[in-house]
Amino acid sequence: MASVYILFSEKLNKYYVGACTNIERRLYEHNIGHSKFTSTGIPWTVVYTEFFDDLPSAKRRELQIKKMKSRKYIEELICSAQ
Repeated sequence: MASVYILFSEKLNKYYVGACTNIERRLYEHNIGHSKFTSTGIPWTVVYTEFFDDLPSAKRRELQIKKMKSRKYIEELICSAQ
């Protein structure tokens, strides 16, 4: 199983969108500075997830969200899941 996730950093007041097959491991990697792009925003918290049968499907959804380039769209996704 794969997932698309949205992380939030209070420190930066920013969201990060990604896709993976193990969300717990990936969050850990983000929070230990494994990813250069997200290392300045530690700590990150998961605020949204969508699950898919395979990684290619999750990657397509990740790109769809990123192409929106909209904080408002991301926040609407998060609110719709609550």
